[in-house]
Amino acid sequence: MSVSVAVGLILALLTAFGSVAGFLYKFRGARSAPQVELRRPVRSTILLFRSPVYSLGIAIGLSSWLVHVGALALAPISLAQATVAGGLVLLTVVADQLFGIEVTRREWIGVTLMAAGLAALAATLDGDARSAHSHYAVGTLTVFLLATAGGGLLVTALFSRRASALAVAAGFEWAAADTSIKALSGHLGALGAGVLVQPLALVIFLASMVGLLISARSLQLGEAVPMIALTSAAANLTTIAAGPLVFGEPLPAGQAALVVRLLAFALVILAAALTPPPVQATIQQTRGSIGR
Repeated sequence: MSVSVAVGLILALLTAFGSVAGFLYKFRGARSAPQVELRRPVRSTILLFRSPVYSLGIAIGLSSWLVHVGALALAPISLAQATVAGGLVLLTVVADQLFGIEVTRREWIGVTLMAAGLAALAATLDGDARSAHSHYAVGTLTVFLLATAGGGLLVTALFSRRASALAVAAGFEWAAADTSIKALSGHLGALGAGVLVQPLALVIFLASMVGLLISARSLQLGEAVPMIALTSAAANLTTIAAGPLVFGEPLPAGQAALVVRLLAFALVILAAALTPPPVQATIQQTRGSIGR
């Protein structure tokens, strides 16, 4: 493993903690803010930022995001996201010990399984640690971004009152942003600050802001731990997939690796289904939120 990749993975670990802390502050702020109206994004965003707690969460999240940019620039995207995904286990600990949020046994188990599955899934990729793997084909990247960001918008439109669906949709939007960051990082040496005026920079901004608003609504409708876990799982799973699909990261050969990968994927899906509360409880919770 090269020194630069090792530094990238350390940055990814710092990203995991910062992301969790920022998310939990945003949860508290979103719960005290007026209801997010997805059809009025500018007004809803302004109202959210009027909450000092939410703004603090954004500040922490932004710092974490900048560290994440460094991680994606230095390490293969699958290895960086595996580290961030493994850090998801911090969610239950930080929520319980530092924020005083009650974490159910169902959530402890679900988040732990989700983190293990995501990390195992990424670990089955060859993830060549000697290179950052930033090269891509424009057509492939475009299709991936359209499918990811478009999928997030479609889920939001179809299930605008379902907290779990919105959490997943937010994760898709952030995965589109993270994949764009990785692609843009490959041009940093040649363009320098010029990367800020590239089309991908606009994609990063729009996908990040849309994801932020959708995530805030999911946090208003659902509970902290399951919503954050679902958003993180959707973002990490999709971004890990971008490694071999978009950036040509090599896949390992052999049936054993394939079996492990399939089992890891199944584990993530199982954990995603296990972590949120039962559907009936979610429906009652949503009705209560709408009535506020």
